[in-house]
Amino acid sequence: MKNKLTHFAIHIDDMERAKKFYDGVFEWGFNSYGQDDFLQIKADKTENGELIGALQSRKYSPLPENIIGLECTISVENIDEIIEKVKGNGGRVVMPRTAIPFVGYIAKFLDTEGNLICAMQYDNSAR
Repeated sequence: MKNKLTHFAIHIDDMERAKKFYDGVFEWGFNSYGQDDFLQIKADKTENGELIGALQSRKYSPLPENIIGLECTISVENIDEIIEKVKGNGGRVVMPRTAIPFVGYIAKFLDTEGNLICAMQYDNSAR
């Protein structure tokens, strides 16, 4: 779906502490995804729970300062077109188009207010 919020990331310092908090508050489920400092968040604890976000180490942020708040991802049809629109509308690209294998192509940018936003062109053939 075009231009729909599809993902969010919560930047954390302590994975076990953050996991315990979000499990206790929202009863979310979690999946390992590669590194031990990155977990997928599921809407519930079922085997096939909908993936809604991620708990991830602050080291994955493209910004030098800590992000306080949620980093959201917007699904787009054409990542290259969005990158040009960001530049043309006063935003600043902080992570260029990058492939996430089997997921798609992502770019991260700051909006005119300094908020970190991700655009994702989903494409399971990305490598």
